[in-house]
Amino acid sequence: MIPLAPVHSLSRRAVLGVAIALIATTAMAQGADPEAGYDALLQKYVSVDPDGINRVDYAAWLASNADMAALNAYLADLTARRPSAMPRAEAMAYWGNLYNAVTLKVVLDRYPVASIRDIKSDSWLDPKAYTGPWRQQRVTVEGRRLSLDDIEHVIMRPTFKDPRVHYIVNCASNGCPNLMNRVWRAATLEADLDAAARAFVNHPRGVAMLPSGGLRVSSIYKWFIEDFGGDDAGLIAHFRSYAEPALARQLAGSPRIAEDDYDWALNRTATTRPRS
Repeated sequence: MIPLAPVHSLSRRAVLGVAIALIATTAMAQGADPEAGYDALLQKYVSVDPDGINRVDYAAWLASNADMAALNAYLADLTARRPSAMPRAEAMAYWGNLYNAVTLKVVLDRYPVASIRDIKSDSWLDPKAYTGPWRQQRVTVEGRRLSLDDIEHVIMRPTFKDPRVHYIVNCASNGCPNLMNRVWRAATLEADLDAAARAFVNHPRGVAMLPSGGLRVSSIYKWFIEDFGGDDAGLIAHFRSYAEPALARQLAGSPRIAEDDYDWALNRTATTRPRS
């Protein structure tokens, strides 16, 4: 149990931080909703920017010892679970939450950084270690040491064989599909996956029509084209499945994919929220 300081000596933000840590600790101890503490953290620090990108107030999160402790407690709880015994939807939500929580911790532990790619993996024998933090083993689940790449590319993509995996995991970048401001849950997984796919496909960083008439698409679709049908026709079919009316009209003919792009800038809030 985390001792509470006198309320008059704490800011409202600090009181909320302690409350979140208490929620996480109590939930794990009493068998209540184990996602409650992390859910509260996401609601507190992830906000929807006017440009349509969900951003994280890393500075404020890092400044709260209670909320850093709550994130660590959640990760400890996650890694003690047995995803191999979970039904498909529960397992998919589990791995998505683990990936995103680990990514948040990686960034918070090294913040401030301009991009997640500024954080390297501690594996000098691996040439890909210098591209970012994804190659370093960071958690142990059911006795197996795992990196972020292992979670996404060795477990999630081959196991679930669902292109919407790419809308679950968030790599802390502007170019990535949004980090939800709540946890992934089995009960709402299908609806949330479709909503996440729709939001990204219809945002300019997902798919945009160029003046030339060609499409500029997220590099995610090119990097992992095999997950979207294996060719440009498969990509366009995927886009049409989630396109809202404006994009659907642009996709009505036979558009070609002209280029791809990705913004690796950190998905941080533009300004630190004022302290309360």
